[in-house]
Amino acid sequence: MPPRRFLLDLTPLRQHRDFRLLFIGQWVSAFGSFMTYVALPVQVYQLTKSSTAVGLVGVVQLIPLVATALWGGAVADAIDRRRLLLASEALLLLGALALMGNALLPQPSVAALFVIAAFMSAVNGFHTPALQAMTPRLVGPDDQDSVAALMSLRGTSAAIAGPALAGVCIAAFGASATYAIDAATFAVSLAAIAQVRAMPPGEGAPRIGLASVLEGLRYAAARPVLLGTYAVDIIAMTFAMPMAVFPALGERYGGANAAGYLFAALSVGSLLMTLTSGWAKHVRRQGAAVIVSAAIWGAAIVGLGFADSLLIALLCLALAGAADMASGVFRVTIWSETIPTELRGRLAGIEQLSYMSGPLLGNARAGLMAERIGLMPSILWGGLLCVGGMAACRLALPQFWHFRKR
Repeated sequence: MPPRRFLLDLTPLRQHRDFRLLFIGQWVSAFGSFMTYVALPVQVYQLTKSSTAVGLVGVVQLIPLVATALWGGAVADAIDRRRLLLASEALLLLGALALMGNALLPQPSVAALFVIAAFMSAVNGFHTPALQAMTPRLVGPDDQDSVAALMSLRGTSAAIAGPALAGVCIAAFGASATYAIDAATFAVSLAAIAQVRAMPPGEGAPRIGLASVLEGLRYAAARPVLLGTYAVDIIAMTFAMPMAVFPALGERYGGANAAGYLFAALSVGSLLMTLTSGWAKHVRRQGAAVIVSAAIWGAAIVGLGFADSLLIALLCLALAGAADMASGVFRVTIWSETIPTELRGRLAGIEQLSYMSGPLLGNARAGLMAERIGLMPSILWGGLLCVGGMAACRLALPQFWHFRKR
């Protein structure tokens, strides 16, 4: 097989102007968002010295997301998706400014951090379905695999640079400067989205309401392959997501800079996997690939539980990130093949719940267990439970395990 077949395909960026604009704007915005992704838990830990409090941030974010993601998907199928994305980005910009204002206070409010985190999570319930429903319509049907890999590149590269810079920025200038950068990146993204063509719903678009939401849920519930993608990701992330303990683990290895490196390490592995993702187009057993990738993620987290130095911890996290990215690429491809355009917004809302609820619940688990049984045992047991969960998925989801790409 020629080496170039393993390399990232940039064709959608070259051929589709609107996709290029959206990609660049979201790339810049993702950079700032990942800085806040680090700054928020680090600030909570600095103010409370509690890993449980850090984990509870995830619970506070999950509660509004459960409601808004389902309604956000219905709205994305019923109105102009570009307008919905613009409105969502503007509200997220306000959220970043609120975080900055709170951080500038002589005594920042922990309660305010939880409230703003919940608000921004609620807005993301509309933002993500609009973005995911827009993207496939900006490119051709043959470009979906390449788009999935490019979206992974966008997220992982931002997730490397954002956390690493956040650690440095927090240590040198404080959390307020980090949130200010996030606000500036949202402004760039808004300018890019404004240049993308309008994207009104097609003929026969559903009306916003409970019936529309239920139609999406029924569609997903009737397809074992879709349910498999949700179940595997939720189990893997709930058991093995370690990010809530990164601030405490960072102190063990040297402070805020070390915490930034820990947050970034997952994405280093993800980026390496993305840059060599051409091979994924030739994998036919995609259901099996998702389960195996999730099991490798769990095994890498087990390794993290034994890490006695920052270097070993970073290597384990890089392997975990690579495995998670492989799983994500296959899941996105499965979704693209099995979901019709008219339902894409509602199913994107369900997908968002699946891939967001697991990490948020997992962070709550990791933080709570860290304070009950210890930092490293919390990580170790999470990884072991994930590997066991994937073995159970192999037996309990035979249709998903045998699913083949068309």
